[in-house]
Amino acid sequence: MEQLNPFGENVNERVIRETADAMVSSGLKDAGFSYIVIDDYWQGTRDTVTGVLNFNPERFPSGIKALADYVHSKGLKIGIYSDAGTMTCGDQPGSFGYEENDAKLFADWSIDYLKYDYCHCPIMDQKTTITNGNNKIQNHGRCS
Repeated sequence: MEQLNPFGENVNERVIRETADAMVSSGLKDAGFSYIVIDDYWQGTRDTVTGVLNFNPERFPSGIKALADYVHSKGLKIGIYSDAGTMTCGDQPGSFGYEENDAKLFADWSIDYLKYDYCHCPIMDQKTTITNGNNKIQNHGRCS
């Protein structure tokens, strides 16, 4: 089955909150659906001094941590998208070279799941690159 990103570049805090509300009110949560994953295009810029990846403040004015808290308050889990490369498939900042920074950030935001892609990767072994990123994230004890 093909996975779709129905919101694409229009993903924002409002639609994620509405999705959480709909999953509860429609009975999907009770039927066993438990994750909402924010796909690509949530990213803002990466701070050139600290290396910290920022969320897009226009799309997520309350921030990702506040959004994760909201989703958790509904009894659901939240995931986020990143990429093992220098940029995501949607040409947003990727995690290459910043795996530890991003892992800590996602843990600080209380993210439960990471969707990790493989676009714009330097010439490296795909398995090693993705395993390296996943290990750093799991070391923070938050994401699966």
